[in-house]
Amino acid sequence: MWGGRFAGGPSAIMREINASIPFDRRLWQQDLEASRAHVAMLAACDIVSDDDADTILGGLDTIEREYERDGVPEDWDLEDIHMTVEARLAELVGPVAGRLHTARSRNDQVATDFRLWVRDTIDTLSEALHDLQCALVSRAGDHADTIMPGFTHLQTAQPVTLGHHLMAYYEMIGRDVDRFRTARERLNDCPLGSAALAGTGFAIDREMTAQALGFDAPTANSLDAVSDRDFALDFLSAASQCALHLSRLAEEFVIWASQPFSFVRMPDALSTGSSIMPQKKNPDAAELVRGHAGRIVGCLVALMMTMKGLPLAYSKDMQDDKPPVFEAADLLALSVAAMTGMVADADFKVKRMREAAELGFATATDLADWLVREAGIPFREAHHITGAAVKLAETKGVALSELALEDFQGVDARIDSSVYEALTVEESVAARASYGGTAPDEVRDRVNEARNRLGMT
Repeated sequence: MWGGRFAGGPSAIMREINASIPFDRRLWQQDLEASRAHVAMLAACDIVSDDDADTILGGLDTIEREYERDGVPEDWDLEDIHMTVEARLAELVGPVAGRLHTARSRNDQVATDFRLWVRDTIDTLSEALHDLQCALVSRAGDHADTIMPGFTHLQTAQPVTLGHHLMAYYEMIGRDVDRFRTARERLNDCPLGSAALAGTGFAIDREMTAQALGFDAPTANSLDAVSDRDFALDFLSAASQCALHLSRLAEEFVIWASQPFSFVRMPDALSTGSSIMPQKKNPDAAELVRGHAGRIVGCLVALMMTMKGLPLAYSKDMQDDKPPVFEAADLLALSVAAMTGMVADADFKVKRMREAAELGFATATDLADWLVREAGIPFREAHHITGAAVKLAETKGVALSELALEDFQGVDARIDSSVYEALTVEESVAARASYGGTAPDEVRDRVNEARNRLGMT
């Protein structure tokens, strides 16, 4: 492949370090797609004959059938997927295969193929995230009235509904979908025709190839086109943020499934047992999603470090751009699928959640709000009075709602019997009816909005 420049072939070490076919064979469909667009453009511009173009297209069709049937062969002497395709094409159609590489380089070829692969992967992941959002919204609708403790610092704070809690993750995943969408928009310019770095002397039609491949336009600078991997970093950045959200949701399930909480029974299909303790049901899928987040973030950091000091234009370091993207994409797809199944099939323990919401003086803020609303007390003073009432209830070993009226009035004489209406967990969540709050009717409104947005029936 290197031609007459070298008297001898590469050493075994050079052959091994230089070959990318073990991982970039994933790009075979995109490589064939871009090659078809390129040769069609060459024929339309009278750079190759129609007969030669038809011969090349026929050979590419044969290669596609072979790869679909048998997989991509791994010959390290051919280095990468691009030369693997070109070599097989030459075996099939003879010297005319060499015309395919007119007015292009492996530099713009790989930049195009990789953009196409990332774009396809974003589309697939976006569909999977849509399914996860649908699962969250569906279960949130089922549990708009299910009361559970809300936490800050993992300490009981105020009662919320499970539906409200699940809808928080719907919002997070929605931002992830948007990040992938904008990453796709930014990558959608076509590098093909930039050649090695300076463009080409052939009178090609880059608009034609860009349109044929579904890009918005050709890239405007050939140097940038072959050396840019911002699109891969954008993808990894969006994947990392999404993985962090999935990890947080996975951690919730790990905690909720533990015996002290017992808020949820995990699906059998996403749990494992113990080799020694027969009673164990381990939330391994959730734990692996949590672990995968670290690896996905590591992929982002790895590519950032690869790109940080590269001069224009292409450098061989950039061959290492694909493994972290491929790894992150695989891990994220698994994580999304696992969390979708977990949300859809988890058995939430409604009674236990409500019991837990009664603990930890979760309605203390409601007492303070009642003092402000009914007794006209400034909030800071009400906060102090409530703290004293909580201390008294803690001393007596009872909930706030179980304090006698004389206990309350001993803390502050302005408290009357109507305070008890504000101290139930049902009244607490119902009172949070501001837009975006945890009140069941408010949760149902947000669920209905989300169902319409997602196209759920």
